[in-house]
Amino acid sequence: MKKPKHHIFVCASFRMSGAPQGVCNKKGAGSLIQYLESELSDRGMDDVAVSMTGCLKLCDKGPVMIVYPENHWYGPVDESAIDAILDAIADGGVAEKYCISE
Repeated sequence: MKKPKHHIFVCASFRMSGAPQGVCNKKGAGSLIQYLESELSDRGMDDVAVSMTGCLKLCDKGPVMIVYPENHWYGPVDESAIDAILDAIADGGVAEKYCISE
């Protein structure tokens, strides 16, 4: 595998025990990851890696997603947000509507 141009982290609310328990998981982060992977494939964005994370401690903004190396934090994320975020990545911009600015 070549080094990805972008790396997207999606909060899956995992705790030390490995069990997903938090807000992001309860709000469907697992299915969002599937949607994200599908969209990346459909768009031919094979230079983007996706990883699930433990709790990112922004439960009130969840589900939360981070795009690196830009360090853009997004939330709450749904399928529409993912579409806008992927459009922004492709255009070299930011999906301002979904940015977390704390």
